[in-house]
Amino acid sequence: MKAYVLEKKGQPPRWSDFELPAPKAGEHTVNIKAAALNHRDVFITQGLYPGIKAPSILGADGAGLAGQREVVINPNVGWGSSLAHQEPSYRVLGMPDHGTMSEQIILPEDRLEDKPAHLSWEEAAALPLGGLTAYRALFTRGGCAAGQKVLISGIGGGVALFALQFALACGAEAYVTSGSPEKLEKARAMGAVGGASYKEDDWHKKLAGMAGGFDLIIDSAGGPGFAFFPKIANFGARIVTYGGTRGKVPDFSPQMIFWKQITIHGTSMGSDQEFRDMLAFVGKHQIRPVIDRVYPMHRANEAFQRMAEGAQFGKIVLSL
Repeated sequence: MKAYVLEKKGQPPRWSDFELPAPKAGEHTVNIKAAALNHRDVFITQGLYPGIKAPSILGADGAGLAGQREVVINPNVGWGSSLAHQEPSYRVLGMPDHGTMSEQIILPEDRLEDKPAHLSWEEAAALPLGGLTAYRALFTRGGCAAGQKVLISGIGGGVALFALQFALACGAEAYVTSGSPEKLEKARAMGAVGGASYKEDDWHKKLAGMAGGFDLIIDSAGGPGFAFFPKIANFGARIVTYGGTRGKVPDFSPQMIFWKQITIHGTSMGSDQEFRDMLAFVGKHQIRPVIDRVYPMHRANEAFQRMAEGAQFGKIVLSL
């Protein structure tokens, strides 16, 4: 079969021939219909991800056929029995375990869930890792509920867009940040009440003027902007962080945290139960993932370049 293979660390992956082992008892061969990119995949190709092992087939997100059954793939490997946190050995598909950017993948029965019937193959493939991360951040860790004011940073990426869609579906009032006026406008068209560019001075004051304060803040960036979140958070608010793309947080003061009774949560991916709950939520509300572009899988290098440039609004998908 053909697969998008990282053959050696530090070298670009290639669309090449690869032989998978035969399925073991309790495993199924899934014929992949579509896969989707995550920033994790880009970091692996750039040699920036810890514990890189080769050869590995990349990709955590995917959907396909297991026999005649239409399935979406749960990318979790070894989360464990606790809903509170993953085991230290937890990982996701796509290095070191072979991933979804291939014509086929072999997985245990418990990694396969029924594809939501209203989704295309490309939409279903876009859902797993980003949808799971957003669901846990928003609901399990963030306690999002109808009527709350929610701020989502970095709109345009997959997780942030899922968080926006999920927040709106549950009846929350959503606001966003981005460095792109075009992305802010697209988010408003999706239902965001307002937004601000983090490149502008006093962006946090602009948001506070719109909303009056936030009950929940979902952030993937960290960096200098994180220090402003307690200032615009309501008393008793939750701040949930699932990434640190902008690095360390300088000049962070605890006064607002303890005075306003703010809780800061870290979160990463989610449990198998949350994955099933997320799929049920998507089905109930007929949510469709936002797709930026679809590339043939053999042109995955172009898709990776698109993601590395950071211009996407939504998920980048590979089709077969």
